[in-house]
Amino acid sequence: MKCNVGKKDKIARIILGVVVIGAGVVTGSWWGAIGLVPLLTGLTGRCPAYRLFGFSTCSKTRETYEDSTFSGHSVG
Repeated sequence: MKCNVGKKDKIARIILGVVVIGAGVVTGSWWGAIGLVPLLTGLTGRCPAYRLFGFSTCSKTRETYEDSTFSGHSVG
């Protein structure tokens, strides 16, 4: 899957994920597990919902680089 989560979006998702997980731990609620979704999408740079709707916040340069890294082709 192509990169579809940009740098600022990743940072926001990671922070949100950590905060939600932390809130779940502090309150003793399993709802904190929901924080795994933004955390994982932020760490991987891929969001299935973005792909479903054809949306991307990732720059084209990074998208090309990540695709070539996984396919074994060199960039440049």
